[in-house]
Amino acid sequence: MSGWAALTLPGAAPDTAALMRARLPFPRLAAAAVLAAALAAMPAAAEPPADGARGGDAIMHLLQDKGLVPAAEATQGFVSTVRDAASDLVISAMNFLGVPYRRGGQSEEGFDCSGFTRHVFEKSLGLVLPRRADQQAKDGALAEVKRDELKPGDLVFFNTMRRAFSHVGIYVGEGKFIHAPRTGGQVRIEDMRAAYWTKRYNGARRADMPALDDGSTPQPR
Repeated sequence: MSGWAALTLPGAAPDTAALMRARLPFPRLAAAAVLAAALAAMPAAAEPPADGARGGDAIMHLLQDKGLVPAAEATQGFVSTVRDAASDLVISAMNFLGVPYRRGGQSEEGFDCSGFTRHVFEKSLGLVLPRRADQQAKDGALAEVKRDELKPGDLVFFNTMRRAFSHVGIYVGEGKFIHAPRTGGQVRIEDMRAAYWTKRYNGARRADMPALDDGSTPQPR
């Protein structure tokens, strides 16, 4: 992943969100810290949804001005749990916050749930997932993961249409996941610990995401 990323904060007003999507220098560590700040600011949902370092510092100042930066130790704790390749994948997924849901969509113009995960995994890891959520859950290239062993970058599955593995998102840490929710919605972050998601949770899958410290690149399967 290059040293550039775009950021849209959950809940930002349309004009502010557009401003924040401007491309700024965004080092990996600063990106992970900003991600932690955004996650810490998210409240747990009680019910289903209704519908270069200088650049990194600038974004951190913006978050501080809005009161979204958590205590330093909380940020440090989150960053320490994120593997390099998984961190890139999660940050890539965050770039699409606010993109509208589109049935059958799998591009930046609009996503459905599995189109979103497929796009992010292909762009970040070079791993082409099957098209449908239930197919992704059964993909032999992915390993099953226990809920108490979830790590950022894991796929999380839910039964939202009275059938197993009918919805998918990407776990981002701190009990939260990012997904394309439903018609009329937008890509957003939600809390898996909310009652709606807890009772519909079906399981998780993990791709092989080698660390990138040695300069290696994840290879497509």
